[in-house]
Amino acid sequence: MNLKVKAPLDPGFMPMAVVYRDFQAAVKAAGGEKLTIGLERNGGLTSVFTVDVYKDGTGHDEENHDFVERIIKTLLWVKGGYKIIIAGSKVIADRIKADYSEGGIRAFDSKFMSEVYEAPFEVVNVPFDKAPHENESAAPVGRHLDGCRIGFDAGGSDRKVSSVVEGEATYSEEVVWFPKLQNDPQYHYNGIMEAMRTAASKMPRVDAIGVSTAGVVIGNRIMTSSLFLKVKNENPEAFEKVVKNIYTDIARELGNVPIEVANDGDVTALAGAMDLDDNNVLGVAMGTSEAGGYVDGNGNITGWLNELAFVPADYNKSAMVDEWSGDYGCGVKYFSQDAVIKLAPTAGIELDESASPAEKLKVVQKLMAEGDDRAAKIYESIGAYFGYAVAYYAIFYDIKHVLLMGRVSSGEGGSILHKTAEKVLSEEFPELSEKITIHLPDESSRRVGQSIAAASLPNISK
Repeated sequence: MNLKVKAPLDPGFMPMAVVYRDFQAAVKAAGGEKLTIGLERNGGLTSVFTVDVYKDGTGHDEENHDFVERIIKTLLWVKGGYKIIIAGSKVIADRIKADYSEGGIRAFDSKFMSEVYEAPFEVVNVPFDKAPHENESAAPVGRHLDGCRIGFDAGGSDRKVSSVVEGEATYSEEVVWFPKLQNDPQYHYNGIMEAMRTAASKMPRVDAIGVSTAGVVIGNRIMTSSLFLKVKNENPEAFEKVVKNIYTDIARELGNVPIEVANDGDVTALAGAMDLDDNNVLGVAMGTSEAGGYVDGNGNITGWLNELAFVPADYNKSAMVDEWSGDYGCGVKYFSQDAVIKLAPTAGIELDESASPAEKLKVVQKLMAEGDDRAAKIYESIGAYFGYAVAYYAIFYDIKHVLLMGRVSSGEGGSILHKTAEKVLSEEFPELSEKITIHLPDESSRRVGQSIAAASLPNISK
């Protein structure tokens, strides 16, 4: 594959954006056919995506499968869904159905989605002319700053809460807590309630509550979250009874206050959109994993999953495998501290195997601060990864702004990463370079706070 901007430490890198572009061009030249993929999720909401594929029986069945499998994987983790509808080729549909069946190569994905949407996962095939129609949610969420509001931001190491009166934070506090270590949901309930009551005591009344939380949120319910993982794994009954409705139950106890709960990645993107005073914002945080969030052209949070850690970045089947999902080439190994650790040996940097991932990242960051060229090559490689990933994300999201965040993007390494990603867009995808701006917020950037953005989620207008 001839790339205009290479990842210096990863010569085998096959970016999905280039694979997509080349495959679509080759199929059109060969006189292919259309394939429509529908994904149905909660409340009958349906996302639809159409691609060109080779006609069945023309000797390209394996290429068709490998390509479509990656596209479906992407759609599943960008949009979410428990039902995949493939309109067109039965040959492709049968292969995908096998992939997502029990014991198939994507059994992890089907089980995860089934649990999130509380419905059996299925793959069905229909004729192309019976393709599903798109049915996306257009309900506006966020940017509401009227009245007296509580904004709560649930993090893994601390919880933040703000009292927000007519758009101004009149009180804020951060409290250290350890939700990931607790299997008793009462710990979480008490901590959240204490924060809410404290914020409420600083205002004349509470008109609404907005919550930003790690995890997958469907209809204000926590379907899965790293914050409550110990409860889910060790006390599943309590997870069902207490955790899933924890925020709505607390809102009811506080006087049946209107509440809106959203994924923290989406709220971060919303905070960025409010700060930029614009829409079509994709936020990507490179930390322990890769987190994503999106605000659409109407300034709305979409209700999509935006779990970019599981979205393919590299088409090369020899790419590193994610231990959790068992899949290759996914974002978590390209846009997190795992990416830095993965590339360090190739750069000639030895890391202490007994050190934690965060400690290993700090070693590379220290070398970068000292001007070590080996460390610079790591960030240049991640920058190349990211530039091509932004081009790939742009196939599925309408993007004007990308916010690059997280500890991997800090310091001089982040600057190299940022510049290299911009170079990819300008040299490989000039049409996108004119439209998309990648922002690397600096330390002095006065951004709208996460808890204030969270407070703006519910609409209480009469």
